[in-house]
Amino acid sequence: MIQTDSQLAEILPQLERVDRIAVDTEADSLHCYYEKLCLVQLSFGGQDYLVDPLAAIDLAPLSAGLTGKELVLQGADFDLRLLRRSMDFVATRIFDTVIAARLLGVREFSLAALVEKFFEITLTKGSQKANWAQRPLPKHMAEYAMNDTRYLLPLAEKLEAQLRERGRYDWFQQSCQRQLEQTSVQRVRDEDEAWRISGSGTLDGRTSAVLRELWQWREKEAQAADRPAFHILQNQMLVRAAHSFVAGEVPDFRHFSARRRQAFRAAAEKGLNLPETQWPVRRRRAGVRPTPQTERAAEALRRRRDAVADEQGLEPSFIAPRGALDAVAADESRSTTLLAPWQRSLLQL
Repeated sequence: MIQTDSQLAEILPQLERVDRIAVDTEADSLHCYYEKLCLVQLSFGGQDYLVDPLAAIDLAPLSAGLTGKELVLQGADFDLRLLRRSMDFVATRIFDTVIAARLLGVREFSLAALVEKFFEITLTKGSQKANWAQRPLPKHMAEYAMNDTRYLLPLAEKLEAQLRERGRYDWFQQSCQRQLEQTSVQRVRDEDEAWRISGSGTLDGRTSAVLRELWQWREKEAQAADRPAFHILQNQMLVRAAHSFVAGEVPDFRHFSARRRQAFRAAAEKGLNLPETQWPVRRRRAGVRPTPQTERAAEALRRRRDAVADEQGLEPSFIAPRGALDAVAADESRSTTLLAPWQRSLLQL
């Protein structure tokens, strides 16, 4: 485990000598409110490394060392966004093994499935609820983390060879470039809509107003405690509480402290006292009803896609998901932003 600046400095010269590096990350979002980078796994030069961002270590040299390299990742979206937020690192070249496998028609493309398929090695399963912020990191978790990058470089070599053999390496590069472009766009949560949790869609105006206030109360409590919001109160309990307050009942959450219970009731009272003009407006489905002509165009695109998918041995949704086809049917010019060139070519767009 690399936990000091001097330890990190020791591997940087080796990092400089290679062009392709396997990278993965682990984050803690199940045990705290603010997601944090807990581990960076690296494999290159025949060695596997774990870098500890939670230690007193400057990650800027690592970010600089990775700049310009081709990163091999298993499903790049989450890792690239996390590295950008946590290390201010922006990748310029990637090899996404998931994209490569899907372009070869592989239907089981988890890392475990790919390692089993190409190397006949069975990886031990890890817990989806593991706390990656715990230190010292248990040995079995460290081993699991290193396995996330240990096989990526040889896997990339095998996948690349098959892609080139089948004439699909250009398709692969286009899809990876598109992935880079998509992850460069920062996702911003709409605070006016974030409170619309599962179960809120059928609520009347007053109950929605109460739920919105209770949700905002829960966010503040979660931030203050640095715990996930569901640790404070789960969504279904939040909806149930909103119903109870509107019915004139006070939910009995005895596990709350006196302070938290008082703030909870105050939030509900605020929602109950809001004038009707300030109640949330029931959300309507976005967009307009497609015309018969658009529906026919979308159906024609789906038939064309399915035929091409069968011919190429690819999943239809990988060539173009239904939402993209519907959008292109309504406005063909959107194909350039929704689909990679190889996808448009197969669909004759």
